[in-house]
Amino acid sequence: MLFQLIKGGKMLSKSQLAIIYMIASVACFSIMDIIVKYLKDAPFGQVLFMRFAFGMIPIALLIPREKIFTFYKTKRPGLHAWRAIWGAIAIVALFIGIRNVPLADCISLTFLGPVFVTILSALFLGEKIRVTRISAIILGIIGGLIIIKPTFHEFNLFYFMPLIFAFGFAQVALSIKSLSKTEPNYLIAFYFSLLSMLIGLGTIVNGWIWPTMYEAFLFVVLGLAGGYANILLTQSLRMADTGLVTPIKYLSLVFAATAGYFIFGEALKTTTLVGAGFIVVGTYIIFRREETLKKQVVPPRYET
Repeated sequence: MLFQLIKGGKMLSKSQLAIIYMIASVACFSIMDIIVKYLKDAPFGQVLFMRFAFGMIPIALLIPREKIFTFYKTKRPGLHAWRAIWGAIAIVALFIGIRNVPLADCISLTFLGPVFVTILSALFLGEKIRVTRISAIILGIIGGLIIIKPTFHEFNLFYFMPLIFAFGFAQVALSIKSLSKTEPNYLIAFYFSLLSMLIGLGTIVNGWIWPTMYEAFLFVVLGLAGGYANILLTQSLRMADTGLVTPIKYLSLVFAATAGYFIFGEALKTTTLVGAGFIVVGTYIIFRREETLKKQVVPPRYET
C-alpha cells in the first residue's frame, strides 16, 4: 500500500491521491527518459542493464513476504515469455529513439501505443471498431506522419524506433490484459525486467565503462525512476476513473519539450506541436471510448 497523504489534518480523497500518483508517475518516466538521453555516450547495453537491475528494487518490495521463495512460479510461462520478449523489444527501441531523436518528437510518437492496441485488438481478438475509434486511429496516424515527415528527405531511421516501441507496447498491453487476470503485477514485471537485464548484461563483452560517482548516481536514479513510474501509474489507475487521471499523462510531452530545449538544446518544431496534438486527441478518444464501454483501459507508456 502506498503512503497516504494528509491535507489540513484530513486524508486526501482517492481522486486527489490518484492525481498525485499520476503526476509522480509522469515525473518518474520523464526523469528516466532524460537520463537515458543524457547518458547517450555510455554503452547502450550498460544503460539498459542498470535501468532494470536497479528497477528490480521496487518490484522486490511488492513481493509478499510469504511468497519470497516461490514468487517466480507460474502456470503461464509461454505468455510471460511473449510479454517479456515484446517488452524488451519495445524498451530497446525506445532507448535507441530517445538517444537519437529529439526528445519531444520521440515521446510524442510513443503515445501511438493505444492506437496500435486498438488495431491489433480488432485483427487478433475480433473486437469491433466503429466510427469513433476509426476516427481516433486516423488522427493518431496523421499526427505520427506530421512528426516524421520533416525527416523523410533525410531518411532518419531512428524516427521509426518510437513507432517500434508503440507496436511492441501494443503486444505487451494485450498480453497484460490476459496475464493480469491470474498473475500479480510483480510477477509480470519480474520476467520482463529479468529478460531486459540479461540482454543488457550480454553486451558486457563489447566493453562497458567504469562510471564516475555522478554517472553511478544517475544509473541508480534511472532504475528507481523507471521502476516506481509503473507502480505509481498502476496505483493511480486503481484509485480513480481513467477519465480523471489519463489526461495527466500528457504532461510528459511538456516535460520532454522543456528538457529537450533547456538541457539538450533541441528547438521545439511546429510540426511536433501539431503532430502531438493529433496524437493526443486520437488517444484520448480511445481512452474515453474504452471507459464508456467499461473495458480495461490501456494507458500510454505502461512498461510493466
